[in-house]
Amino acid sequence: MIIVVGKESPAYVEAAGEVPVRFVDSLDDASDVFGEMTAVVGRVRPEVLVKAPRLRWVHSPSAGVDADLTPEMLASPVVLTSSAGNGGISLAEHSILLMLMLNRDVPRWMRAQTEHRWDHYRHSELAGRTVGIYGLGNSGLDLALKAKAFHMRVLGVRRRPGQPSPNVDELCDLDQLLAESDFVVVTTPRTPSTIGVFGPDAFARMKPTAYFICISRGGIADDDALLKALRTGQIAGAGLDAHGVEPLPPDSPFWSLPNVIVTPHNGATSDGTVRRHQEIVADNIRRFAVGEPLQNVVDKAAGY
Repeated sequence: MIIVVGKESPAYVEAAGEVPVRFVDSLDDASDVFGEMTAVVGRVRPEVLVKAPRLRWVHSPSAGVDADLTPEMLASPVVLTSSAGNGGISLAEHSILLMLMLNRDVPRWMRAQTEHRWDHYRHSELAGRTVGIYGLGNSGLDLALKAKAFHMRVLGVRRRPGQPSPNVDELCDLDQLLAESDFVVVTTPRTPSTIGVFGPDAFARMKPTAYFICISRGGIADDDALLKALRTGQIAGAGLDAHGVEPLPPDSPFWSLPNVIVTPHNGATSDGTVRRHQEIVADNIRRFAVGEPLQNVVDKAAGY
């Protein structure tokens, strides 16, 4: 039996064929069949894992699985898959949005508009600038494609440098990316190896005219170090969709810094993201039902 936490979907039922599918609002609503369920689309708490001896597959509703990788899941033989790729296009668009807003100081225009004031000033272009993308997964590679359309130079850092990296002008290490980029964009998952990568040393190696943008997960940047870099002019500004603490507390200084644009981890909240998630889930349900290899299988050790 496949348990789906969420709205009923005829596509999921059709994909499952003869395998029964049950839709619930919460996994607790399926407690009567924990012993029978073989798959769950949704998050599974550690205590449920021990109550589900036949469970073989869990599909996370997110692209990032840091919240799913509990010690119990890491130790379990259950296969974990994700919706990686569902938000890549939307997150890349959001990165371009933040880059344009920072580069042209859009908040200045918005302030002038609220004051009915004609504020005409000279701004710069993305063309000819360098964007450094930290993490060349789905969103990172789609951002590279969009950046080339803006006539930008693209640098990239990726964990597996042997994989294809279309539209990336040069794969490099973090030191080079920080030293040469006008925009440093974080698109990597949050894993034990990426937490705190952007700390005091990293911000010190960035250009004072450069902008830091994070659209994947909070915690990859050290918030205290980022605040100091922004306040002291060590970097020019930041566009933050992912935050170390979410929701961002009302008293967070990030809200009021004049060189920061804050969005509420909303970059991938699009109809396209939902559609692609549903397509990934339906395909994996079909694969599971007929015994084919699943897509987006998470490397638990790597964290994605």
